[in-house]
This record gives sequence, C-alpha cells and structure tokens, in this order.
Amino acid sequence: MGKNDKEVPGQLTFEITPEVEGGVYSNVASVVHNPNEFIFDFAVVLPGKNAAKVRARVITNPAHAKQFMMALEENVSRYEKAFGEIKQPAAGQGVMPTRTVH
Repeated sequence: MGKNDKEVPGQLTFEITPEVEGGVYSNVASVVHNPNEFIFDFAVVLPGKNAAKVRARVITNPAHAKQFMMALEENVSRYEKAFGEIKQPAAGQGVMPTRTVH
C-alpha cells in the first residue's frame, strides 16, 4: 500500500510479486467455456503471422467470469469518459478468428 492508501475493512488488496508485476502483453485473446469454467488465453500475434503465441492462460468459474465482464465493461466506460471512444477496426481488419492448438 502506498503512503496515502487507507485500508478499507472488507476490501480485498492485491499483492503482486516482482515476477508478476511487469505484466504480460497481449494483443489477441481467445475465450472458451464448458459448463464449469471459462478459459481465457491471452496471446501475441505478430504482423504477417497466422499463429499467436499464448503468454498467459486464466481459468475461472462462470460466476467470476461474469464479474470480470462487468468490471471490464465499467472500466472501459470510465476510460471512454476520460479519453474518448475506443475505435474498433473496420470489418476484416485487426481481429482474426481464433483456434486453440494444444
């Protein structure tokens, strides 16, 4: 916690280890699910390549996946209020269909 941060009772705090704090860059993601879990694969695809290298996989339950979706929607909304609308690529540009290969 920073100097000015105050602990709020009942609030979850996140501790980040040095190995994780740098994060993982991703410019493409795949989401698959079954009745019990959602699997998020975060990957990097380079221009001119048809294969994306998965950098991180997150597996979670359906309730948490929905909470994540709601948090993401809220944060995208806040971002757009502060910085303007996030432009989507034109049809056929940018996002490619994905297939997971094991």
